[in-house]
Amino acid sequence: MENDKRNKRNGATENPAPSKKIKLRLDVKDVVRKPSETSEDETLGGITLLYEDNHLLVVVKPQNIPTQADSSGDADMLTLLKAYLVKKYDKKGEAYLGLVHRLDRPTGGVMVFAKTSKAAARLCDQIRADDGDFEKTYAAVTFGRPNRTGRVEHYLVKDTQTNTVTVAPSTLEGAKKAVAEVNISDEKDGMTLVIVKLITGRTHQARVQLKALGAPIVGDRRYAPDKAPKSPKLALWAYRLVFAHPVTGDKMTFLAAPPREFPWSEFDTDPLVDVVRPQDANHYFN
Repeated sequence: MENDKRNKRNGATENPAPSKKIKLRLDVKDVVRKPSETSEDETLGGITLLYEDNHLLVVVKPQNIPTQADSSGDADMLTLLKAYLVKKYDKKGEAYLGLVHRLDRPTGGVMVFAKTSKAAARLCDQIRADDGDFEKTYAAVTFGRPNRTGRVEHYLVKDTQTNTVTVAPSTLEGAKKAVAEVNISDEKDGMTLVIVKLITGRTHQARVQLKALGAPIVGDRRYAPDKAPKSPKLALWAYRLVFAHPVTGDKMTFLAAPPREFPWSEFDTDPLVDVVRPQDANHYFN
């Protein structure tokens, strides 16, 4: 019955077996990577491969690599991963790879790319939908404590000339609503480990909303330049990504811990990627 439901929703039954993953319930597939678990053969120019099948490519984006080609001319995720597919599958010409979401250049963490146009379209539908199938959750280390937690809403406007975003009145032309769930995980020495689940996906959203809450992100040279020298990198990491497989409908969860360097090293970030397995042995599968 469950298979019929998935088939009706997705119009397909293909479910290629991925490599190197942790399987949990029949309806959930979780993949976890901690920094110490990354092996050399799983990397491509610093990019860690978490999961691959005929439809998806899930990776850990390193910080300070652009998601796609820009005016800097630096190596970018999309180009590197296309080159990986061409080499691995001995393709003639350029490989298809759909970009369905982005991470800012200084932000690292989990990303999913689509290997087919059908997968790309279905993932984009999930992102646009309100049912929560596509979830992006970030960890951030901030200066100070956010003055509000829980569901927070702001209106943001982008200056395309400077590529900066500011909080604006809802009535301002071009202002877009930004919604997130903000929670505090830990505090130490004037810094706070904050968990941000984005409900909307606005440019620089987590960075601007946390600054608006009185807690700019450590290392943010764009929105907290006076405090940036305290950290060489932006302390923002996309550690959790959840979505429904675009073909099978299976719920998929991917976790990757932040790097073990300052300011992350000031906190215990292992609980972010710990997986609590079900106790009923009937829920496991091989």
